[in-house]
Amino acid sequence: MQRLILAFAGFAGAASVAGDAASRHLLGGDPVRADWASTSAHYGLAHALALLALAALWNQVPPGRARHALIAASWCFIGGILLFSGGLGLMASGFSPDLTVAVPAHFVPIGGTLFILGWLAVFAAGLAPIKKSPP
Repeated sequence: MQRLILAFAGFAGAASVAGDAASRHLLGGDPVRADWASTSAHYGLAHALALLALAALWNQVPPGRARHALIAASWCFIGGILLFSGGLGLMASGFSPDLTVAVPAHFVPIGGTLFILGWLAVFAAGLAPIKKSPP
């Protein structure tokens, strides 16, 4: 699981940087689409870094409720990146006029909700009791 989180963090970071760079060159004349692309990159990169932190914490948190909360947070962040950042990126790219309105626009709020749930899972992981091993 730790390697999957790390791999997706790398993918999301690269996609965010590439998407932002492409949008700066290709969407300068359309401020709405450029804003969607910028927001997509911002949230994608921020949550890629959050995934890196979760992967780094993996071995520091023993199995139990705290680890389960970190797993939940990871999946929420991955889903949020795909739905929120991916949806905004598709809308910004103008992938398809019909698809732009119908599909990604409906997924963006779900992805945003997953981001919030992921951060609440991190909060829960911080409050979860951790059983210490006897010395």
